Amino acid sequence: MVNFGKKLMANRVQEWEKYYINYKLMKKKVKQYVQQMEQGGKERCHVLKEFSRTLDDQVWISSGFLFILAYFGQDYFEFIEKTVLFFLEQQGIIAHRIQELGEERTLLLEQPVISKMSELREAYIEVGHDLLKLLRFVDMNATGIRKILKKFDKRFGYKFTDYYISTRSNHPYSQLQQVFKHVGIAAVVGALSHNLAEIQERQGSYPSLYDQPSTAMMVQDPVIYLIQESVDKLTHSTNFLKFLGQHALIHEGEEQVDERRYHFVSLLSNLVNTFLYMVNTYIIVPTADDYSMSLGAAATVCGIIIGSMAVAQVFSSVYFSAWSNKSYFRPLVFSSIVLFLGNTLYALAYDLNSLTILLIGRLLCGMGSARAVNRRYISDCVPNEIRMKASAGFVSASALGMACGPALAGLLQTNFKLYRLTINQDTLPGWVMAFAWLAYLIWLWISFKEPVRNTDDVVLWLAKLSNLVKQLPTVLVLQVQLLIYFMLKYSMEILLSESSVVSGYYFGWSTGQVAIFLAVLGLTVLPINAIVGTYISNMFEERQILLGSEILVLFGILLSFKVTGTYAVPQYVGSALITFVAAEVLEGVNLALLSQVMSSRLARGTYNGGLLSTEAGTLARVVADGTITLAGYLGESWLLNVTLLPSLLICVGSIAATLLTYNSMY
Repeated sequence: MVNFGKKLMANRVQEWEKYYINYKLMKKKVKQYVQQMEQGGKERCHVLKEFSRTLDDQVWISSGFLFILAYFGQDYFEFIEKTVLFFLEQQGIIAHRIQELGEERTLLLEQPVISKMSELREAYIEVGHDLLKLLRFVDMNATGIRKILKKFDKRFGYKFTDYYISTRSNHPYSQLQQVFKHVGIAAVVGALSHNLAEIQERQGSYPSLYDQPSTAMMVQDPVIYLIQESVDKLTHSTNFLKFLGQHALIHEGEEQVDERRYHFVSLLSNLVNTFLYMVNTYIIVPTADDYSMSLGAAATVCGIIIGSMAVAQVFSSVYFSAWSNKSYFRPLVFSSIVLFLGNTLYALAYDLNSLTILLIGRLLCGMGSARAVNRRYISDCVPNEIRMKASAGFVSASALGMACGPALAGLLQTNFKLYRLTINQDTLPGWVMAFAWLAYLIWLWISFKEPVRNTDDVVLWLAKLSNLVKQLPTVLVLQVQLLIYFMLKYSMEILLSESSVVSGYYFGWSTGQVAIFLAVLGLTVLPINAIVGTYISNMFEERQILLGSEILVLFGILLSFKVTGTYAVPQYVGSALITFVAAEVLEGVNLALLSQVMSSRLARGTYNGGLLSTEAGTLARVVADGTITLAGYLGESWLLNVTLLPSLLICVGSIAATLLTYNSMY
């Protein structure tokens, strides 16, 4: 791969040379600071102040890059406070040229002259190419600043980016928000597109381009396609993939992954593991109450049955995360074997008439949770250029598994004997998943390629653990966001796990109807994330979306309570959709903010951000499922309101904590 410094030198525009970031100088400064720190010549606070001033100077010089920074979001826009005026000047020059050409265009449209129209069209195309040149200039400078910041973070073990965000982007005189909404550049692109299309061969005798059929806009100059493609990619595709990547809490680092570590089929098997585990988690939800009653227990014992898997996952997440320091293949093999055994025991429990065997089976399934390995593999072994897509694939596989689990359970409605084994809606999910994990194990053994490991991988987690001490300024925000994550997972688990009991008690729903309801809920995940990651995140700050989503979750919980003599299906379904969708939005935004709060050193290794979020979410599921079973002792008529009350209190607490730390969230 070409060194960025050389790439910057080779691709710079000569007439703008003095405005480019001095990347070589900045790298030299970082190296000098490291040497001075190691020799005890300077304290950390002095280094940060000096580096801030140096970076400010570079940002002032490399002042054309704010457009890309604004499009890419909070990882970049913190550097543009002092560059706004320069870019507005460049943008104004292009806008002025378009305005002058527009006056000429108006005259020519009244009295068309073919030769003049052709010259005018070429002039517009020239403006378009100048705009593209400006965008490329912006991109190079933005990349340079981003790499320097990441390099500084990595060498010092300190998230300097957080400090820079808080002091630059939230200053009372910052013009950041004006540019971040990118209204100006959108207007320039729109005017250029409209005027170029206007002077092309017109169809019919329409008074204006806007009155023509949409087909009239189909033919545009290639330069417009290039500009629009760039804008669409930045505002839609990149934001959505980045949003999903943050949802997975998978690190998007600067360090390059050794190509020998990447193997596409291994990545695919990793994602299949993610999908199968989520199917395994939710395939029993529609039938867990019926299974518990067939074994002589109360229907509400389904909370323990469902939650036992999460109990085991609390522990498995830690040892799988540690194991992935040494291997990826062996943990995945172990996971598949344990899940095969766990599902087999789950299915056999019916004929053995043993609730204990059933619970042991679910505990084994939880012990086979390799999601920590799934995250770690993508973070460590997938090259940077496709890591965002792989992260989005991780979230998509999880969402698809969450939807397919209940849907598959709805299809397994049968009842017959195979020798001495009973095959019915209660046992068939176990047998199906046992077979699926056995098939996956065989494929994994044949196709997975253990990546080449770096020598420092085994001890890297120690550096990450020690870095926790350095994160005191962000500890409170981190705690609040983990509380929010706990709250949303608790609320979702209450909704999903008790759905079969509640809907059966109040509405008489069958297993198939419960399965359809849960599948529909699961299928909302990806479209909702697409809307938030593509559009809403461009319109509002992440902390605004966070607070709004919490309020919607609160509204959904309040709407779920049974306060009258009757409890209707529209109330239950409507409140469930509001709660689930709001919680899904909240999860994505919360993890996006969480990834920014955590130190870059917590991105990988045993004690990483993914592990912290997994433990918080798993603990929430354990508590929620336990609450369902405990509430069941009061009777099914009390189950709904009693289980919703803790959700309500935790949600109110998380909103209060969010308001207290709101100004510290970036």
